[in-house]
Amino acid sequence: MMIKTEKVLHLKSCRGKKVRVVREHYLRERVPCYSSLCQAGCENGGKVLPGELTHYVVPDVGVVVDYQEILEFRELQGIIFTQTACQAVQHSRRRQYNRLRNLLKDPRHDCVLYANEFQEYSYCPREKGENQEKWHTRCVYSAAVWYHNHLAGMMDIVMITEDQDAVAHYSCLNSGVYVISVQDYLRDFWTVLRAAHELYSSISQALQQKESAGSQREFTEHLPTEILEAGIKSGRYIKGTLNVNKHHKEAFIATDGLSNKNTDLSWGVLVYGVKNRNRAVHGDTVAVELLPKSEWRGKLTALVEGQEEEKSGRENESKPMPTGRVVGILQRNWRDYVVTFPPSDGTYSQSRNSQRILAVPWDRRIPKIRISTQQADSLQDHRVVVRIDSWESTSLYPNGHSVRVLGRAGELETEVQTILLENCIHVPPFSDAQLREMPINSPENPWKMDPAQVKERRDLRESHLVFSIDPLGCEDVDDTLSVRSLDGGKLLELGVHIADVTHFVKEGSLTDLEAHSRATTYYLADRRYDMLPAVLSADLCSLLGGVDRYAMSVLWELDAHSLAVNKVWYGRTIIRSSYQLHYELAQALLNGERAEVQELSNLRSEEKNAKLLELTQALEMLTHVARHLRLQRDKGGALELEGVEVRAQLDEEKNITALVPRQPLEVHETVAECMIYANHWVARKIQETFPHQALLRRHPPPRQEFFTQLVESAEARGFTIDVRTNKTLAESLDKAVDPQDPLVNRMLRMMATAAMSQALYFSTGQESQDQYYHYGLALDRYTHFTSPIRRYADIVVHRLLTAAIDLDRGLGTVKAIASNKELEELAQHINNKNRAAQQAQKLSTTLFQCLYFKERDPQTDQHCVADAVIYSIRNNGMLVFVPEYGVKGPVYLKNRDDQVVGAREDGSCEWLSGSIQQYADHITTTSSCGTSTFRLFHHITVRISVHSPLFHSDSLNLEIINIMPHLTAEPQQPCSQGRSQLVQEVMRLAEEAHKQAQEKAGQRLKRSKEEKQFGQSKTPNLYSLMEEVRELALLDLETATQVCATTA
Repeated sequence: MMIKTEKVLHLKSCRGKKVRVVREHYLRERVPCYSSLCQAGCENGGKVLPGELTHYVVPDVGVVVDYQEILEFRELQGIIFTQTACQAVQHSRRRQYNRLRNLLKDPRHDCVLYANEFQEYSYCPREKGENQEKWHTRCVYSAAVWYHNHLAGMMDIVMITEDQDAVAHYSCLNSGVYVISVQDYLRDFWTVLRAAHELYSSISQALQQKESAGSQREFTEHLPTEILEAGIKSGRYIKGTLNVNKHHKEAFIATDGLSNKNTDLSWGVLVYGVKNRNRAVHGDTVAVELLPKSEWRGKLTALVEGQEEEKSGRENESKPMPTGRVVGILQRNWRDYVVTFPPSDGTYSQSRNSQRILAVPWDRRIPKIRISTQQADSLQDHRVVVRIDSWESTSLYPNGHSVRVLGRAGELETEVQTILLENCIHVPPFSDAQLREMPINSPENPWKMDPAQVKERRDLRESHLVFSIDPLGCEDVDDTLSVRSLDGGKLLELGVHIADVTHFVKEGSLTDLEAHSRATTYYLADRRYDMLPAVLSADLCSLLGGVDRYAMSVLWELDAHSLAVNKVWYGRTIIRSSYQLHYELAQALLNGERAEVQELSNLRSEEKNAKLLELTQALEMLTHVARHLRLQRDKGGALELEGVEVRAQLDEEKNITALVPRQPLEVHETVAECMIYANHWVARKIQETFPHQALLRRHPPPRQEFFTQLVESAEARGFTIDVRTNKTLAESLDKAVDPQDPLVNRMLRMMATAAMSQALYFSTGQESQDQYYHYGLALDRYTHFTSPIRRYADIVVHRLLTAAIDLDRGLGTVKAIASNKELEELAQHINNKNRAAQQAQKLSTTLFQCLYFKERDPQTDQHCVADAVIYSIRNNGMLVFVPEYGVKGPVYLKNRDDQVVGAREDGSCEWLSGSIQQYADHITTTSSCGTSTFRLFHHITVRISVHSPLFHSDSLNLEIINIMPHLTAEPQQPCSQGRSQLVQEVMRLAEEAHKQAQEKAGQRLKRSKEEKQFGQSKTPNLYSLMEEVRELALLDLETATQVCATTA
């Protein structure tokens, strides 16, 4: 039975007028309490608070609003969030409210939502003259009392508040309901949780600092949301995401989704200067007003070091573009930031005495953050995680608080953790609860297949020769292959068999939630963080040789002559891989070279030769099929782009001993082509079965204007690039070959890569079918199916494929699949995590490149001198690429003293007084040595050194020392299998040198300290990324030194 009452709301209209709104409000006696101690028969579905705790805790509105970060500690259990508190957060802080909702939904956190405002005995109507804060506190206290009574006094209730008047008023009213401050609660109940105490202190200081802020206005006030939304609708304001450029004064607003009526906006809107940015931070969603055309500016075209500002002003700008100013913030997208506390000397001494300092963010795009702390002296030169709390119009800088200390700046582990955190990558150890969900596989209790599964699945163990091809030492083998002749040689059967991860990872389980959160495995230069626990990724889901495993298989029956597809079979199988090959071994077998196959080492000569012949024939048949598949995609316009991959070879102490380029093999491409084929056919299957609820991957065609640099650079070398379609682009790139310098074609392909748009996951119900196309692979439908161990998207696709198979079999109890909206939200989440993984990998590679050169003397060590190729001209220098190390960067021809590079007769360079002149395809310097010309694609000699700023990451510095090519630079021979060059983008930073030594000795690797502590794998799986080999577009030019797997 419900009781009708009224709820009075005092609201503001869009014009600022106060409005009194009276709404009907219904109360009921039975509202779920979500406690396992409940004796009243509440319908407690979902999460339930445990009954073995000493108390439940009920935070009031102020605590939830200001101290939610503390309530997110998993150690804090039995938290009851009231409806009153949640609604207060929803109305004031939307982003925080989303975090609170996720917290309540996450089964890993012991917290529930209590609908106190609908419960007859806990509802408190607002009294006349009562202010909102007092009313909210009374509502929360009433909810705490209701809980104590409802549970018949079996559980003490602790209400925490920062309102001292409330503590004094309510603390003695009810036995069993305690009202204390947050600080007292932490002191009395969580003494050992030091991180929570430090966070409380930091937040409290930040709140006090906010209250004492000055009154002088530094920025204009933001317009109200209602005015911004109306202005956006009318076209007066432009909505977009603020992207701050590394040139400190520049920021840009992407205008995707705007009407094309105003072609001026096709390149976005420039926001120049901190004042025009108006307290918006990189990543915020903002509303921008265009300035008069007379005030429009152009992008900076000069090379700029760090945050150094150009002295010369507008002569270093491109032609003027739409320029605006931020008039309002539609959504703050603040995250955790890593900052460095500056040394105590200099300009910060006065503020440091008052414990208020300006911390410098590691990310150059973020403004300095004012922090109040009592640890300023001890944290000098340390990396610290902070959060921004506010940025008032009266402050030049945002206010924030520290969360935790990462370590001393410059230390390897500190820098790696900084990279992870700056990219919002959170990879805590797998919890005990998650690990308890895992099957057991130990010598004492080996894992065995379920007889019911054996009966249900198609058994391929005796009928098919199954094998894997991976990098040497690979442990997480998530795909295997098979190929056989049928019907007396008239037919061929090609099989791709993928680890059946979804058998072990049930939808909605804790392991599934963690995999969903991570979305991918994160590969760094010296380690990786797995998406799934090791018992799955390296054992039961790894299709190792000689053991029985569950798989999801796709089998094609092909005409042996034309290789046309007769029929396709999808289903769950049981396989036993006969051979676990590595790439070099497989290639040697294909080449007819003598090679030792470990699985055959103990056989007699005759049997060994017979099995070796069978394996070699299978590899040859597979290569034949793969060449045909590639040819078909080539005809459709599949692109081959260029990237460079260099691995860091480490010794046992993680010191870098060399940077080693990867050599491509045809077998790389063979495996990749089979994986692409499987992904394509699975995409067809799930899209046809679920037209509006399938997870696919599309690669939109790039905007034509993005090819400008490619087209102009090619013209400077005498080549014509046709960019109308992917097919014409591919053909043009194939023809743009300079016999004297193969690097020219590689550089053009890198420019084409830079022009490409990003490949994205999407729900088929979100896009029209003509938008499904994958531009780079030249396929009408594509998805990811072949790497479920390391990608959550593949897990989703496996579940969709299983549902499609069940429908085909006529099973009436097919589990409901995600709606289009849910699937699209998931796709966006995975896209974001993939971008983060790609960026983290790039930064990690750069970190280790810097480590390689850091200990070397650039003046004497020949490793620091290398050949470089010019690929872009700027008005004070050029951008170059160093093939030997896969490094790109600027080379300055003009310094801050207005000196230019002059070349002596022998080509060696020095800084001299002179002038500089930029042209379309070259740049010249004129000095007392004469005129020196630097043209696109010319080779020069550079010296590589490391720049190590205190506040930011290390970077490589390239300095021209000779206008001639490096003497030791040898011309690179074009590879007979040009497409295999792309494999270099996919190969991971390779296995550590000490691992290779251990494997050669036949030793099984011992788990490192990090593996034991974090439950994470240290060595990248180099192959599992091979299907991405052909997903070329997905890497911007700056990722030339990294692998493209996370973007494909």
